Amino acid sequence: MSEAAKLGGAAKTEGAAKTNAATVRVGLPYHLRTLARVEGDVLLEVTGPATLRAVLDALETRYPMLRGTIREYETGQRRAFLRFFVCAEDWSHESPDKALPDAVASGKEPLLILGAIAGG
Repeated sequence: MSEAAKLGGAAKTEGAAKTNAATVRVGLPYHLRTLARVEGDVLLEVTGPATLRAVLDALETRYPMLRGTIREYETGQRRAFLRFFVCAEDWSHESPDKALPDAVASGKEPLLILGAIAGG
């Protein structure tokens, strides 16, 4: 096989990988933005299927100080007083492997992580 053919194949693979990446916008509650030292929404590039798990993995990789604040260390389950909202719908009890809607996967709509309010 010629070098040109090999490079062409590599270029196609690289292009396919780029099209498979999603840029997701994540809105964090104030206390987590303060902990992560960010202002406003966080933009994350997620490779592979854009799922809640993939976004949270990318968020915790980029901001390691958030590990254990959104999901439990041992189980990976959502912490009790946090909620996930996607396109104005509560996704707190959805499977973390469910694909996010295109509006979120494209960054048009944010994935919102909100602190639940309890009390009376």
